[in-house]
Amino acid sequence: MTLLTTEEYKAIAAGLTFPTNAFIDGHFRPAISGRTFDTLNPATGEVLAKVAACGPEDVDLAVAKARDAFEDGRWSRLHPKERKETLIRLAKLVKRNARELAVLESLDSGKTIYDCELVDVPETINCLTWHAELIDKIYDQVAPASDNHIAMILREPVGVVGLVLPWNFPLLMLAWKIGPALAAGCSVIVKPAEETPLTTLRMAELAMEAGIPPGVFNVVPGTGPEVGEPIGRHMDIDAVSFTGSTETGRRFLRYAAESNLKEVTLEMGGKNPAVVLDDAENLDRVAAHIVNGAFWNMGENCSASSRLIVQKGVKEALLKRIVAHAREWPVGDPLDPVNRVGALVSKAHYEKVCSYLEKGPKVILGGKAERGFVEPTILEVSRDSRQAREEIFGPVLSVLTVDSFDEAIALANSTEYGLAASIFTGNVKRALRGARAIRAGTVTVNSFGEGDISTPFGGFKASGFGGRDNGIHAHDQYTQVKTIWVDLADDVDEAVY
Repeated sequence: MTLLTTEEYKAIAAGLTFPTNAFIDGHFRPAISGRTFDTLNPATGEVLAKVAACGPEDVDLAVAKARDAFEDGRWSRLHPKERKETLIRLAKLVKRNARELAVLESLDSGKTIYDCELVDVPETINCLTWHAELIDKIYDQVAPASDNHIAMILREPVGVVGLVLPWNFPLLMLAWKIGPALAAGCSVIVKPAEETPLTTLRMAELAMEAGIPPGVFNVVPGTGPEVGEPIGRHMDIDAVSFTGSTETGRRFLRYAAESNLKEVTLEMGGKNPAVVLDDAENLDRVAAHIVNGAFWNMGENCSASSRLIVQKGVKEALLKRIVAHAREWPVGDPLDPVNRVGALVSKAHYEKVCSYLEKGPKVILGGKAERGFVEPTILEVSRDSRQAREEIFGPVLSVLTVDSFDEAIALANSTEYGLAASIFTGNVKRALRGARAIRAGTVTVNSFGEGDISTPFGGFKASGFGGRDNGIHAHDQYTQVKTIWVDLADDVDEAVY
């Protein structure tokens, strides 16, 4: 896709009409209480729109409509081919409205238009299309049994699902969840993050236009206590898929335990290591990967390379190249396609990230922050410092030095998290040994990344629980496995087994 000029993007922004109401049973409607909340442009602080501030009563209504839709089979029992065609129509509508969605996402989240245009929206389309195409390609099974029996193993939609989204990739994380959930035949209740509700509400319009039946795709905006917790505790929601902080993820486990023991899938935080050994090849390329991993999306990324663990022999040469590459990531107006670092999502989050820039660690690069923007920052830190241990979720790279391969792997694992990691080495045996030894859900070798739509994404330890996003494995979150045992025997003696 060819990027436009800043002026062209601002012209698109000026012409946007913002969706503001909840979407329940195929219709937009205000919150039952009539209350609203402001959604802000993080780059300017201006109010973009007043969005329906839903509460428990809105959740109850959405769940009732979702349950009706699921039970009468308007989607759950629709032929797989028809569900596939509907989701492909949705993907095509997203493509047709891609530029509008990219601008809307940038305005609401502070993300750069560069990323929204070139990463988020294209990957959203890819995700929806991939799961749509998978619908009629996942086969059920027949288990080995005696000659007098047939044992069928079926995958059935789990039912009504709560999908609770983060604010860092609002549109893409929506696709990660509705793609497999709708493909499986579930009805969904989506709670967008309070900071970034607009693209999810716009997607509801597109879903209706694509032909997804009323009650199947519902969006209930609001706060965690007023919407998130009621979803987590609801007795008629069968499963919840949550992406967000580890602290909030723990709450969803409690909500499930204290209600109907609904299934819970959690994709949470990370303190992800990038291990660079002294035999790493092409340090310039290594540096480019480190910078991308640390500063992409302003570091507001659960899989961000936030810890550089570098072997002493290569440290000086690598840091020189990292600093050079980091200077190529301009900070500023998110609608200027030149900029690679936009505004942090909210004032509260900006202040949190700024707290890690206080005096203490040695500043190798950056360290400055102003009015919601934090420049790419590289700090040399001690192993017991906050910067080395805590998830910052901002454009801050913490550098730690080691003497050996074993020390590097031990340090990589010395965290409560286990989402993603990278290892850079020219020795294939060390690469594979290291990748096996690092306790993380995704380990990349000689690159930064998360795999792609075909590979499962999720974490170990405090980074994840209960399932995976992406790949065929994502469908496991939204299906139940059922055994149907058929007795073919003609008399009692033959039926004994």
